[in-house]
Amino acid sequence: MLGTVAATIDDPALRAIAVGFEPIGTLWTNAIRMTVIPLVIALVITGVSGAADLRHIGRLGLRAVPAFVILLVTSGLFALLLAPLALDRLTIPEAVATSLRGAADIASAPPMPSVVERIVAIVPANPFRAAVDGAMLPLIVFTLMFAVALARLDRTRREPVVHLFESVGDAMLVVVRWVLWFAPVGIFALAFGLASRLGAQAAKALVVYMVTLSAVLFLFTLVLYAVAATIGRTPLSRFAAALAPAQAVALSSRSSLAALPALITGARERLQAPPPITGFVLPFAVSVFRINVPIAWVVGALFLSKLYGVELETPALLGLVVTATLISFSVPGIPSSSLFLLAPVLVDLGLPAEGAGILIAVDVLPDMFKTTLNVTSHLTVATVVNRS
Repeated sequence: MLGTVAATIDDPALRAIAVGFEPIGTLWTNAIRMTVIPLVIALVITGVSGAADLRHIGRLGLRAVPAFVILLVTSGLFALLLAPLALDRLTIPEAVATSLRGAADIASAPPMPSVVERIVAIVPANPFRAAVDGAMLPLIVFTLMFAVALARLDRTRREPVVHLFESVGDAMLVVVRWVLWFAPVGIFALAFGLASRLGAQAAKALVVYMVTLSAVLFLFTLVLYAVAATIGRTPLSRFAAALAPAQAVALSSRSSLAALPALITGARERLQAPPPITGFVLPFAVSVFRINVPIAWVVGALFLSKLYGVELETPALLGLVVTATLISFSVPGIPSSSLFLLAPVLVDLGLPAEGAGILIAVDVLPDMFKTTLNVTSHLTVATVVNRS
């Protein structure tokens, strides 16, 4: 609210205050991020090497992947059912449409790796470089191989290493608790700066798109609560309590990776999740499972079809859901990254690739809901896999 007021009255003093608060929010987000790599490494090693049966870890992975696919397809179909209810009533004057098309810009999009490059990058040539770059999937692959190899050693040689990483993991969780104590300050600083930049002035069409996408993401988040309660057989109050700190981090930082420490802490302390779940399933889910992609692609394509006057048939939209499901596993872990990958898909639908630039330009608010949905889905899958 304060940030919106600052943007509306355009007061230099308030704008300067908002700018001054932003580094505080960035500092808090960085403090969360700094715990991720050592915490994930420690938990994967202790969770896998300490398992009585390594085949159990393999079974967890085999159960997690089908859960990912089912929820991804369901989210896309959910968007296909709900999004037209709002977007079909949207009328975009030609003057507004022309101005929006002229504002589209995807020149700043980072180069996306090819499919072959993504596959090759799964096994890191330098695991330390993967840690520095924050490349979670290659890092987890290396750590998982190290943990499995460690489990093959005799107990006298294995236990000192496992105890070392147990201590590292416990110490990092203490650091996470310290950082979360300052969550209200960090979240306020991030939200204040964001609202002051967005302001209250926006085209009606873009507002409808942002509200529609955010609403569909929010509603599917509620669906995941039901999944955790019914299939995962976890009491809603416990699930919500375990999830709330991670959702707060996700909402403010727009990073599911930054929310991982709080997610692991909630799963361990509130849900009493065993080490294979917190040390393998959750990091694995954060690395590859981005449930927001089918929803974002469906709503974005439907909006652009209204903007450019191109009618999308049902088979094309169903194909879009399938494509989004497959590509979601290789989406880079950067804000709005799935929309960069959407550009060539739009061409296949008969829409201009530049339309992705419009979606990227207004993705700040929806991306907060995307990240919150992602984090919720990670813990939902963890409860389902743990229960099964």
